[in-house]
Amino acid sequence: MGKILLVEDEENLGATLKEFLQSSGHPCNWARTATEARKLFSQTPSEIVLMDIGLPDQSGLELAKELRRLRKDFVLLFLSAQNAPEIRLEGLELGAQDYITKPFALKELILRLTRILEQNQKFQEFKGVIQHGPLKIWFDRYEVQDAQGNIIPLTQKECAILGLLYKNRNVVFERDAIIDEVWGAEAFPSSRTVDNYMVKLRRWCDSDPKKSIEILSVRGIGYKLVINN
Repeated sequence: MGKILLVEDEENLGATLKEFLQSSGHPCNWARTATEARKLFSQTPSEIVLMDIGLPDQSGLELAKELRRLRKDFVLLFLSAQNAPEIRLEGLELGAQDYITKPFALKELILRLTRILEQNQKFQEFKGVIQHGPLKIWFDRYEVQDAQGNIIPLTQKECAILGLLYKNRNVVFERDAIIDEVWGAEAFPSSRTVDNYMVKLRRWCDSDPKKSIEILSVRGIGYKLVINN
């Protein structure tokens, strides 16, 4: 696991998290405010940012937007006591790979981080932009571009699903196989969960009338991705 920037204003939680991460062999810088986080982010490149939302000097959501404008190649996770659906959605739409609600178990955090980084390793062969027709994919930035030129951030799960299908083009994946590959044994989403994640990905594909990339639904089985150019 690479260097971590922890942005957390709660002293007890911040100290506990930093000690736990470092004792687990993961170098960690700790910022208590948005101002301090900006400084540390610019001084020491971080592979992972663990971001609290309720910071004393700025919303963590707004700070995450700023950091994303500076760099797009870091893993972003939100740690927050705020569990309102609209806030979770806003965080994920910023390209956060996960949104963990406080309180949480320290081992749960490590499991989620490990899972995300394992998924990232699978995309190492896809450096930079992949383009088919007007559609573009940046797996390392968790972004796609639609046929109209709009940049669309992807969540970690959306990017993992797209990566799985892209690496295995023309292969039909059963929904259960997608769950095993993307969620793993620690979570048990339903087939309907997979369908819900596919909605955004298929809408991105469908923005191109020439269908350079298609994600096809195979009735009663699952999905496959095909390239048409």
